Amino acid sequence: MRAVRRMWPFSGSVRARMTLLYGGLFTVITSAVLVGAARLQQEVLGRKVQDFPFGSRVASIPCDRRPPQAPCASVPYSAAGPGAVNPDDERGELLASLASSQRLITVVAIAVIAVLAFAVCWWLTGRLLRPLHHVTATARRLSLSNLHERIALGGPQNELKELADTFDAMLDRLERAVASQRRFVANASHELRTPLAIQRTAIEIGLADPTPAKVERIRAELLRNTQRSERLIEGLLTLAQGERGLDTRDPVDLGGVVEQVVAEHRRLAERGGVAVSVATVPVTVVGDEVMLARLVANLVQNAIRHNHPGGRVAVELAPDTGLVVSNTGPLVPPERVGELFEPFRRLHAERTGAAEGAGLGLSIVAAIARAHDGAVHATANPDGGLRVTVALPVRTCVPPRAPAR
Repeated sequence: MRAVRRMWPFSGSVRARMTLLYGGLFTVITSAVLVGAARLQQEVLGRKVQDFPFGSRVASIPCDRRPPQAPCASVPYSAAGPGAVNPDDERGELLASLASSQRLITVVAIAVIAVLAFAVCWWLTGRLLRPLHHVTATARRLSLSNLHERIALGGPQNELKELADTFDAMLDRLERAVASQRRFVANASHELRTPLAIQRTAIEIGLADPTPAKVERIRAELLRNTQRSERLIEGLLTLAQGERGLDTRDPVDLGGVVEQVVAEHRRLAERGGVAVSVATVPVTVVGDEVMLARLVANLVQNAIRHNHPGGRVAVELAPDTGLVVSNTGPLVPPERVGELFEPFRRLHAERTGAAEGAGLGLSIVAAIARAHDGAVHATANPDGGLRVTVALPVRTCVPPRAPAR
């Protein structure tokens, strides 16, 4: 069967298939109607002919009662002459002649209708599929260098225009994704190159005339930049793991994870003069406990580092609201909140704690949340700081317990 389809010349053409289908259907339906009409006409004509006088019947009608079509001059009067023509034979010959003419006319009409049907269907399908050819040509022409091009199909709102608009929307998303990937590669290259440049400068200049004190400073500088590179690479790996998704899913007590992470970051908050409060209830989600701990840690670290002495950080967890981390700190323009979830984006310099961030904190949070079928939403507080909400699918929850301080 597949071999026959490959040998069929129109097997790969939608236009040819539509022409054969619709042209064939129109021809079959029209032929059936014509044949039925011819049969019906023959029956009606047969009944009418029964009452029409033929041959000897006309000769037997007196001249004063004949119709004008059969005067005595052409058919003399004869009551019953021998050799008179049988009217049934004449009627049969007439009906046979009419039937033959009808068959010929019907066959010719069917042939003409078939040719016109296939020709018109071929033309119409060509016009209908012309926008689709435009979409195909645009898709073949697109590459990374001209992703800005669009189909921009005009005309009435129909299925083909909807397809073209959907394709244009997909190109918009693809263009943004490619632009984001290019920015990510450029920023990652810059972030990785900076520690290497510092290390190279420290080695070339600092060791030109080495002294014990200078060697000690160079050692500390190299160690600090090596740790920075390690944190950056670790963040990139975590981001890639979050975007790839989860390999296994297990029940995780998110409330316990939140309390443990907050306890681990209290010393950092004390050094920066930031008060941290936490209120959780036992909430169970399905996912990876290590990645969820990294999500909470990034939120808490950002809330502490992007703060000011005497500031506050509030961590709340509930089944209906999700995980909410709110902090005081510098004012964040509301229109730039979305940029914080892009890699290597920083709006303000850190005031508390060391400059240990790589600009991947909220990007990792968003990736881990998506991997757990969740979502992240951030809003700027009117008096400064952010309020970040992470909504994750909750498996079970138990009655709340007393908030920990």
